[in-house]
Amino acid sequence: MSPTLHSPLSSGALVMVDIPGPTLDDDTAAHLRRRGIRSVCLFRKNVESEAQLRRLCADLRAVMGEHALIALDHEGGAILRPLFWPFAPSAMNQGAAGDEALTEEVNAALARQLSSVGINWNFAPVLDVNVNPANPVIGERAYGADVGVVTRMGGAALAGHDRAGVAACVKHFPGHGDTSLDSHLALPRVDKPRVALDAGEFAPFRALLPRTPAMMTAHIIYPALDPDRPATLSRAVLTGLLREEWGYDGVIVTDSMGMKAIDDHYGRGEAGVMALQAGTDLVMALGRREAQDATLDAIQAALDRGTLDAGQMHASVRRLEALAARYPAQADPALNARDDAALLADAWARGLSAYRSPVAPTPGSRVLLVAQARVPRENVSEASVDAQTLAAELRGVYDVQLHAFEDPAELDWAALRAQGLPVILATTSRHRHAALRGARPDLHLALYNPYAALDVDAPALVTYGFQPEARRAVLTWLRGERRATGTLPFSG
Repeated sequence: MSPTLHSPLSSGALVMVDIPGPTLDDDTAAHLRRRGIRSVCLFRKNVESEAQLRRLCADLRAVMGEHALIALDHEGGAILRPLFWPFAPSAMNQGAAGDEALTEEVNAALARQLSSVGINWNFAPVLDVNVNPANPVIGERAYGADVGVVTRMGGAALAGHDRAGVAACVKHFPGHGDTSLDSHLALPRVDKPRVALDAGEFAPFRALLPRTPAMMTAHIIYPALDPDRPATLSRAVLTGLLREEWGYDGVIVTDSMGMKAIDDHYGRGEAGVMALQAGTDLVMALGRREAQDATLDAIQAALDRGTLDAGQMHASVRRLEALAARYPAQADPALNARDDAALLADAWARGLSAYRSPVAPTPGSRVLLVAQARVPRENVSEASVDAQTLAAELRGVYDVQLHAFEDPAELDWAALRAQGLPVILATTSRHRHAALRGARPDLHLALYNPYAALDVDAPALVTYGFQPEARRAVLTWLRGERRATGTLPFSG
């Protein structure tokens, strides 16, 4: 028998799904009703315009009811699905600025954007301590490499969200900052003793528990706690540590169960049941309808068999309902997200950081800009700035000759320098490139991954992001109108 919304133990109440497109089609609406689903995560495929997004959220709430949870990854920097609002700076840019009041205001602005259309849950802030410069998936999404900075800025971010009436969700518990693998693609391990974890990875999460309405799990194995299962599926981590030892009673949601760290090792349906047994309240079953149904069916079968503890599952439903009641999915038409444009632009500029004392070429001079022709969007981030756009913007300061490349391995630095022009290299991709190690431009604009500055043998201006507001801040620095006053998360 298919579960319904009225069933006290319907699998749909314990599962979050995504939907195919920018409108709620009849088939998807029927699926949500039939399965009793009350939580949806939106992605770029669901976003076209402000008016469209507001209609979509209203339609979702009409189908899912008063306990609807409508979520989005709206972190700032490269992790922003709507492209029509002013862009907020990345977490690491905020950490570099080092101003808790500013971080609170930035996050309140992020939350107001969501609240204006009826999204009531933001999968932010990131509380990972990014101590590994080779981390392929966190990087500038973290506030920094220092536990104190991450804790202070994370607390300010939580305060900003709460003030603006949107549920925050800290991630990725117990910490994704010291991995060299991306859990979208593999199953990472963090091999540290418990004492080191307590002082590092765990510290921001534990310190901010009283202010944390929801927490997202990491698909990472921590052998000091559980040598066999990733945190998402580990009762030792989620119940033993988080619920019992630390006393947390907020919502626990899994990261996407479609990520290879889970899907390739455990399978969808079985993993969904394991996550609930471990102590999660909500399983993120994203992807094709078949994958959603596999999770829903497996959980419903476990509920019907009694292999999932009924008391624990009722407690999960109560937590989710309480979250939706505290932060209802109702659009506030009085909010205008563009009112925060000046705030967000200033925030980007205040995070600008200098590495090795960079000096800008004289405005009006001729320069050679070396930049990647096009950087497509990746699994977690939106598309970066292309070389032509960057050249057009820099022509407001310089006479720019552009050398656009597809692959940094093809660059002939001797030939580039032989042209006799000051060389500006702009790095605009999430990943660091081995081919740039030892490259020697006159100036490096690190417009995405800040740790790229460690590879290039040149002074650098670091922005922690490529969005238009970040690039405008770079232009003010190049013109000599603004100093770079941010604090880098690394030394060298």
